Amino acid sequence: MLPALTRSLAAALWAAHGLRSALTLARPRPSDLKTRLAAIPSRDAPLAARVVIHWNEHQVPFIDAESDDDLATALGVVHAHLRLAQLELLRRASRGRLAELFGPIAFELDHALRILDFARAVPAIVPLLPEDTRRWLERFVAGINHYLAQATALPPEFAILGMAREPWRIEDVLTLGRLAASDVSWLVWFRLLALRRSPDWPDAWLRHTGGVESPATAARASAGVAALERLLLAASRSGSNALALAPARTMSGAALLAADPHLSLMQPNLWLIAGMRSPSYQASGLMIPGLPLIAIGRNPHLAWAGTNLHAASSELVDVSSLAPGAFSERRERIAVRWGKSREVVIRESPFGPVVSDAPQLGWSGPETLALRWIGHRASDETSAMLRACRAREVGEFIASLEGFAVPGLTVLAADRAGRIGRVTAAHLPARGPELPREPFAQPQALQAWERILTSRELPLRLAPEEGYLVSANERPESADALLGFFFSPDDRHRRIAELIESGGQLSAEKVMALQRDVQHRPALELLERLRPPLLELAASRRANAGARRLLAALAAWDGEYDADSAGALAFELLLYRLARELIAPSRRRAHEAGWLTRPLLARDIADTSEAALVAALRKALPSAGRRFVRHARWGALHRLRLAHPLARTPWLGKRFRYGDFPASGSSETVMKTAHPLTDKRHAASYGSNARFVADLASAERAFIVLLGGQDGWPGSSTALDQVGLWRRGGFIAVPMTPESARGRARGTTVLEP
Repeated sequence: MLPALTRSLAAALWAAHGLRSALTLARPRPSDLKTRLAAIPSRDAPLAARVVIHWNEHQVPFIDAESDDDLATALGVVHAHLRLAQLELLRRASRGRLAELFGPIAFELDHALRILDFARAVPAIVPLLPEDTRRWLERFVAGINHYLAQATALPPEFAILGMAREPWRIEDVLTLGRLAASDVSWLVWFRLLALRRSPDWPDAWLRHTGGVESPATAARASAGVAALERLLLAASRSGSNALALAPARTMSGAALLAADPHLSLMQPNLWLIAGMRSPSYQASGLMIPGLPLIAIGRNPHLAWAGTNLHAASSELVDVSSLAPGAFSERRERIAVRWGKSREVVIRESPFGPVVSDAPQLGWSGPETLALRWIGHRASDETSAMLRACRAREVGEFIASLEGFAVPGLTVLAADRAGRIGRVTAAHLPARGPELPREPFAQPQALQAWERILTSRELPLRLAPEEGYLVSANERPESADALLGFFFSPDDRHRRIAELIESGGQLSAEKVMALQRDVQHRPALELLERLRPPLLELAASRRANAGARRLLAALAAWDGEYDADSAGALAFELLLYRLARELIAPSRRRAHEAGWLTRPLLARDIADTSEAALVAALRKALPSAGRRFVRHARWGALHRLRLAHPLARTPWLGKRFRYGDFPASGSSETVMKTAHPLTDKRHAASYGSNARFVADLASAERAFIVLLGGQDGWPGSSTALDQVGLWRRGGFIAVPMTPESARGRARGTTVLEP
């Protein structure tokens, strides 16, 4: 999760334990399913009655409980069993306690996290919780604590990172939920702020909020900001695809829903799969470790999935004009492994924490900036999602989400009656629809925050005439309120719609294939703009052998970013070199500040004269050609690397590196594998890390696959067993009933009170 923090970890381990001891701690021991299930502390659990958990061959659980309380407790046991080390890392990240594990290198990151203060609203949330929600969270925490206290062996990360057993509280779960709700707009703001003194600043903000319709790619950031960005990107749902089909569009004659969320590509996966039954709940789907909610899934009556809205949930407020007395201060002590604890001062304004004080941002502008965030207000997403999980039809499901505030999501749902719908699940200030011309608000201009809009007042669509709904982080349809600042281009949205409309009636299997589509038409459109000067250069005797091979690959390219594609490699290499020849470094940095790197680049190319293009291409082709000869195929340059957060540590790291594969896809394709604009060998930074398909024709038609596996225990037989399925486009059929779970079981755990 935090690769930048782990580079000095091995040196610290040498000092603390010695290299031999560290290597012993880091050696994952192979463990089969039977051994792993035997590690679950099943006796004296905090239950009212026995709970049965059926596990399939991939260690996917189905929990059968006689009460809702016992179901929540068993969920806590399951989350702790599968992902205990991951839970502890996320808990400490949400509290700004990473320096306790990683030493002085994490101090500034902890300082920034303390300023962001993900726990800020939690004391106000707890008293608002309905009794049944409070009990659900308390019992979930009781299950985690039972496992944590009774487990005879802890994951190796505990010893390596010096983690102690600490009981969980419901406040920890709620704070982790706020970390997972991080506003993805912050990622763009952090990069834009670095341009404040750049000559490109005056229009950089307007370019990134202007809605250019073409693809985006991952942006570069300073080393300090990069660590914070990686953490927020890892924890938050920065992107996703989702679609819902009405019965007329499907082969089964029932509604169908599918989703593939986009998160950091790391191991263990940031999702786990679970199924459950109790008097109030019967559902299966994807859960975020540490949160007792099915975020993407289905029950017998309905299926649901969400994509990140990129909502305007935050405001950067220029508080420079406030008198010193308007600010308050608090002092917090940050514990540092292998070092002395250090105290930091956190400043608060009337509008939120002063984020320009965060050392990670390296802010040198004249403004003092405070963060106003919906996530710092009390809201109850847990109750909203629990109600949604019990809904029996789309209308009831949509109504259940009114209390859902952060992260802002576009949520799709489909029910057994054939209805499909899309709701904007967010709380937003009642701003007008116009985009601001400056990124910083003035204190006197925050009247919009006096009234907060909920899903009842935000865009909603039911039973569309075209028979389908698609969401892919694109700019939403026009609304009476400002929904967001920075959106992804609509390439993925348009491509999915095109595949639906051209595919006739779709089966679940065809939708599974759709999720792996790697065609990108805008790349071909840009290539068409370059074709005349490229033809002129191809005819020139001055083109070297590498350049000629590259041009031949471009001429034959169909726009597919398959790992075996020569054309995709040729296009990416040429685009990278052309950008360096054609666009000044300061302007490239401005382009890379947000989601719209490639559309902004395409616009610059479109505005370039033919003569200038020929001159730039003449310089770009030789080096691009040499790289092309060296790599030959897109997958030789573009990689999918599966690794644990500890993989970057010297000496220890190789034991936590699990695979390095050729990767299909790109930043813009439906199967997203995001990457920077580069001509160097690289790993996809984030993208599709889980797939879900639900056919409402039957309660048993739910299919899921993870990029990785269920188990977070290094060396487990189910830690990476889904990688092959993922790469082949396969899925796991997830049971919806105790009977079907029992029939597929490869192991059973009985939790006894």
